[in-house]
Amino acid sequence: MKLNKMVSSDRSKNRKRHFSAPSHIRRRLMSAPLSKELRQKYGVKSMPIRKDDEVQVVRGHFKGQQVGKVVQCYRSKFRVYIERIQREEANGATVN
Repeated sequence: MKLNKMVSSDRSKNRKRHFSAPSHIRRRLMSAPLSKELRQKYGVKSMPIRKDDEVQVVRGHFKGQQVGKVVQCYRSKFRVYIERIQREEANGATVN
């Protein structure tokens, strides 16, 4: 059920708006849910990710590891670089 008649629910239009979104909207798109303690403290469910935040990976290959610090938020590529999480390339080099 559509809630707002002014907003499209077409998949291709939503994908276009998502991937061509400007930086100030990507900030909001790259938000993460807060822990229960922080939820009580700030009164909100999620917040945009910033540099120096402490985060825990909950999806993908690195999920469940220790808490890491955000080194960089790359909004144009929708990426978040975390301190101790690195992967190895085929030639043996480590990449953040």
